[in-house]
Amino acid sequence: MESRLKRRFLHNISIFGTSSDAGKSTITFVIAKIIQELGYSVAPFKAQNVSNNAKVATDGSEIAIAQHFQAEVLGVPTSFHNNPILLKSGQKNSASLIVNGKVVASKEVREYYRDLDSLKPAVREAFEYLDARYDCVVCEGAGSPVELNLMSKDLSNIFIATEFNTKIILVADIEKGGVFASIWGVYNLLPKQLQNNVIGVIVNKFRGDLTLFDEGITIIEKEFKIPVLGVLPYLPFNLGFEDSQSLMHYQQTSHANAKRIAVIAYPTMSNYNDFEPLIADPTVALEFIQHNVNLAGFDEVILPGSKLVMNDLAWLKANGLFEQIQRLNPTILGICGGYQMLFHKIIDIECIEVDRPTTVYGLGFIDDNINFKKEKIVKQGKYSLFGKTINGFEIHHGTSKKYPLYYQRDNIRGTFVHGLFETATFEAYKRKTINEFVETMRERLDIKKIINSVR
Repeated sequence: MESRLKRRFLHNISIFGTSSDAGKSTITFVIAKIIQELGYSVAPFKAQNVSNNAKVATDGSEIAIAQHFQAEVLGVPTSFHNNPILLKSGQKNSASLIVNGKVVASKEVREYYRDLDSLKPAVREAFEYLDARYDCVVCEGAGSPVELNLMSKDLSNIFIATEFNTKIILVADIEKGGVFASIWGVYNLLPKQLQNNVIGVIVNKFRGDLTLFDEGITIIEKEFKIPVLGVLPYLPFNLGFEDSQSLMHYQQTSHANAKRIAVIAYPTMSNYNDFEPLIADPTVALEFIQHNVNLAGFDEVILPGSKLVMNDLAWLKANGLFEQIQRLNPTILGICGGYQMLFHKIIDIECIEVDRPTTVYGLGFIDDNINFKKEKIVKQGKYSLFGKTINGFEIHHGTSKKYPLYYQRDNIRGTFVHGLFETATFEAYKRKTINEFVETMRERLDIKKIINSVR
């Protein structure tokens, strides 16, 4: 360890947004990748993430998709150390708490904040694990770092930056408007110690001629005394979707005769990264369905993953999509939670999703029942499904005795496995897209200033 510390000479970095959805996840992997290409070893980190989008890490743990994607960009192994605390939707006002990659409890929001200090050792140990093995840890923040009523309970921003004295890069979303107020407000509401660690701000998602913001740069640097590290253009990036907000910003270019696919976007839809290959495929026209629209014009209907299968099934029934799907009997693919909805009944005796034992009727296309089990299945591997072999993963409580992995008959298909559309062609597209995106951002960033500030 001593020789490791002696040769290291980079500060770790925190990426703080001046608002939610400012582009922190994207800037995290961009900065990390650029530093890595300068010859340093780099790892991504987020102390606590709130997301229904998760993936199975190299060590078999469950972590947020954003940190998995960031590590994938860098080509480094994934583990729970990249994201030690993950919160996923739970019953009513509760959340499923995942610590070090394993489900430990379902907690009410007030209970979670009350017990927050008990989670700090897990966060500290995970960060120190990465810190000991990499030259630089790039830490993604969460939301805004200056929600004054929550700052003492903020693990991803204030705790990490204070505990480990990270250098801080602010990211401001100019597309939302109010960019000057957000930069000035966040900086001046930070504790003095953290203000001193701010090395500059990145203005993100600028549309149009970037030179139109030249005067804005002068204002920020002269009047706010905050260096501007770059003004980045708005570029659609249809990869690594972390939440439904980022998902709905996707852009797709499809052929005139493309296959029309409807994805039912119920309230707790999860793992919608499954559809990134379809968004990238010009022979497919993908549409996310949030209301009871006519499905007759679609070539295929996909029921995606769901964090709360029973709740989302009730939503389908309430808005009429359930009855329409049964009546039309279209070509259907169910994935994980959506697969479970295709069965005759869903039975939750162990109260995984509900507060008392409950049985509900599914769509009835598959002649078996789903039973929820307390022990969550979390694994990855090679799977042979529907005539092809894929590298996929599973994250689910539901089980089927007759069809434990997948089902296929006539127009109905379904599986517990995520990653069904991943192909070598998509992997090549993804690598090319990431490299081009990083290169575009590199040209607009003051890399020399960033590196000099973290040495």
